[in-house]
Amino acid sequence: MHEFPKSNPAVTQHAEPASRRPGHGPKALVDCGSFAALARKAGALEALDRALRQTLPLPLRDETRFANVRNGRLVFLATSPAWAARLRLMQTQILATANAIGTDASAIAVKVVPQPPAPAQPPRSKPLSPAAAAHLRAAAASMTDPELQGLFLELASIAEPADSPRPQAG
Repeated sequence: MHEFPKSNPAVTQHAEPASRRPGHGPKALVDCGSFAALARKAGALEALDRALRQTLPLPLRDETRFANVRNGRLVFLATSPAWAARLRLMQTQILATANAIGTDASAIAVKVVPQPPAPAQPPRSKPLSPAAAAHLRAAAASMTDPELQGLFLELASIAEPADSPRPQAG
């Protein structure tokens, strides 16, 4: 562990950054409670999410998610600023539902969290030419190992037929 020089009072080993407010950011593991308590809280938040989002119209329900209750404020996540604005317009209805099911809340907060991009499709492999298939069949005929011979013949069978049109280069 690197130890900072003691002559600089602005930098100490245990000082928090000046921008950190007490009570914000990651907590120490010992301050989080037991795993069972965390699991109960997660289950309660999940149930509250289902109950609150059931009152929303279908497209809005799919684009938002309830995240937390903090200081009397219901925190939601939305996939775009447009969905966040639509959710804010429904604040009165959301708060009425939350209060009806026993959650003490007086406001909502919506954070925009875009969806991660869809994974890129791997490039489509080029099919084997009829000539390559013929070479694979010839190689398979000369093999003595039946398993290897079968693999070569299977590979040759996926070659494109000789009469299929070739894709035009762009």
